[in-house]
Amino acid sequence: GMQCHLQALLSLYKLFCPELVTITLPGKIKNFFRNSEGPWKAAINTVRKRNFPVHQPLVLGTAQPQSRKRKWNAQLVVPASTANKANLEKNRVNDADLYSTSQSFPVEQLQTFSQLLQNIHHLEFPSQMASVLTNPLLLHYMNCIKDESVHLRLYFWLNHTLQEECSWSVVDNHQNEEEFKIFLETLYKTECFLQEGFPSCEEFLYKSLPLWDGVCCQSQVLRLVSWIPLSTFSEMKSQLYDPLAQLFFTSSLYFKCSVLESLKELLQNWLNCH
Repeated sequence: GMQCHLQALLSLYKLFCPELVTITLPGKIKNFFRNSEGPWKAAINTVRKRNFPVHQPLVLGTAQPQSRKRKWNAQLVVPASTANKANLEKNRVNDADLYSTSQSFPVEQLQTFSQLLQNIHHLEFPSQMASVLTNPLLLHYMNCIKDESVHLRLYFWLNHTLQEECSWSVVDNHQNEEEFKIFLETLYKTECFLQEGFPSCEEFLYKSLPLWDGVCCQSQVLRLVSWIPLSTFSEMKSQLYDPLAQLFFTSSLYFKCSVLESLKELLQNWLNCH
């Protein structure tokens, strides 16, 4: 008969294999299949609260010469224009005039989405490309306008910051560790906004995972893993799965669940992008 639970099951068959279901089903069917992620995420939160990881000596981090104190997030704010303020005031025109002329529009004056639309072809990007990561309007620009120079500048800065200024040595300064976590979290949020991973982050992860202890910046590293683009199985196995497997089989249940959740999000992101 047409019991509700059978209708719900047949509706799933008709969704994925419509050639197998020839009967007509009602338009509105009660949802008998709950979201499986609810209990899964609740269990993870329970384990997280019960077994909060104890602070251990860090292997992955930022080590700088003593003569220079690294400020990881100092460049994430759009800097003031390098032009003379008096000249700025003298040459200031309204947005419509800027749109109709070839004059550039400084990004520090960009405040609204309508300004972005009016001046999208006249934007003057800042010298500190790091500030793009925390500016939603400039990220919208990167999504809409395929300006190769902007992408190349951002990737060059990211590659230099992650590869040259981040070394795999013990962090003895808790403040540097927290700043590094905030920096990685900013990168992850930017990737979520753009719906694609940065090649520099991919290279950074492949180089750091074999040296990672599974504790330092755990949440941030696994979140960045979820945006690695999928490649051939042999490449993924050697660069991603093998380093994670060494930690997976010797770590806590919480870490195992975190790795599985990260890989599930990796597949979801790949499906959404394709």
